[in-house]
Parts: sequence; C-alpha cells; structure tokens
Amino acid sequence: MTEPTIARIALVDDDDLFRESLSLNLGDEGYEVITFDRGEPALDFFADGGSVDIVLLDWRMPKLDGIDVLRQMRARGIATPVIFLTVLSDQIYEEAALAGGALDFVEKSRSLSILLKRMRLILDGIKGDGIKGAEDADAGGASTSHRLGELELRLDNSRALWKGKRIDLTLTEFNIVKLMSTRPEEDVSYREIYDLVHGKGFVAGYGPSGYRANVRAFIKRIRQKFRSVDAGFACIENYPGFGYRWGKGENAANQGRDEDGMGEDMLIDGAAAD
Repeated sequence: MTEPTIARIALVDDDDLFRESLSLNLGDEGYEVITFDRGEPALDFFADGGSVDIVLLDWRMPKLDGIDVLRQMRARGIATPVIFLTVLSDQIYEEAALAGGALDFVEKSRSLSILLKRMRLILDGIKGDGIKGAEDADAGGASTSHRLGELELRLDNSRALWKGKRIDLTLTEFNIVKLMSTRPEEDVSYREIYDLVHGKGFVAGYGPSGYRANVRAFIKRIRQKFRSVDAGFACIENYPGFGYRWGKGENAANQGRDEDGMGEDMLIDGAAAD
C-alpha cells in the first residue's frame, strides 16, 4: 500500500543542484514536492488553480526575485504559507520577508531537520486552525486572538502586536511568545522552550546544557524585536538557572542577565538562533 503524503510542497529555486537535492530529501520524508526554477512558472501554477500546503521560496532568482513572488501571491489573494529558504542571513532580509507576509525565514546552511521542524509547526498550525474553526462555529464564534496587557497574538495568522504595533516574529518566535504569554507569571524552563523549537528529545549540542545558549539567543532576538517598537519592553523575565517567564514588566533590571550573571549577549561560541 502506498503511504499517504504528509503534505504538498512547492519548491521555487533557480539552483538546479539544490532544488534537486532538497526535493529528493523531502520526498524521502514523505512530502510531495513540485519544483519550479523561477518565480514566473510558480505564479502561473497558482493562477491555473494549483495548490500546495507550503511554498519554499528562494530570494535571489533571475527576473523576478522571491520577495516579488511573495508580493504577487498575496496581491492575488494566494494565502499559502511561505518559508523563505535563502543564503541571505542579514536581519534586513528576514524583516522584509516577514513584513511581506512570509511565515518563516530559514538559512540554507541549516540542517534538513531544522527545516522539517519549521514545516511541521506550520502544518500543525493549519490543522489546529481547522479544528479550532469547527469548534468556534459550534460555540457561536470564539475569538481567534489572545490578549494579555499590551500584547495581542492573532492566532489565525501567527501575527503579534505590542501596543497596537506589529512585531515581525518568525513562526518559531511567535510560538515561544505564545507559550510564555498563555502561561503568565509561570516559569517556563529552557528545555521546554528548546523542545518547542526542535521537538521533544532532540539532542542538544555544546554539552549537557548546550540548549540553554540556543534558547538565550532566541529570547535575545525576541526582546530586540519588541524593543524596536517599545524601548521599555521588559515582560520577558529571567528565572536564573531555570528559564523565563512572561511577567508584568516591572523588573527591567533583570532583563538580559542569565543564571551565571553574564549578559545574554555573551553566548557560547557557535550558538545561534535557528
């Protein structure tokens, strides 16, 4: 009996070798992959009624680059989740991708397991939205947003707002904020946050506690994004030696200090936010 595919993926990339290699790897993982070597045929595919569950989109392509493909998709009402998969690592590209409507931004240098985890987060969210929508219909229509103080999380499209201003979080960062803010004043461990990102049981590098540096890098980036719209943001509080909590923002002096008394900028060599 043929195993059912997990999901249908559109891979848009002008690098023939990368496109072939990734499509084969995704196929081995149970995905059906449709490939396009440029943005134009991908847009034609959608215009002709084609559909997929996720689009993996390169940034630098001839004639029509990835950000233009995304803009045209959204302008035509194509709401398919998009993950940018690119060699461009500068934060300006990530911010432009998220502002344009992408759900995530993954560097090509990341391992396949990281990409698979990001895709699974999106697919689980789509399934969850379907279940939630049916439940809401039965209940007469419940809210699709979570509010806590100045924070608003729009659960239907994974968007975060602080004091009414959008915070451009990746899907992973959004899920970390959601995890903490839906359990306000409750301590959330480093390991629980790490498992949210990588999946339970994932073996962390850099020794038995290497995952802590990875989590600190995520928290640092999330704080920076909130502080870009509110310099006084201090709701993500440290619990030294354990993890973090979403607090009331009354302990700004404790921001950016880890359990060893080091600034959170001082990460273990090589530990970076996925």
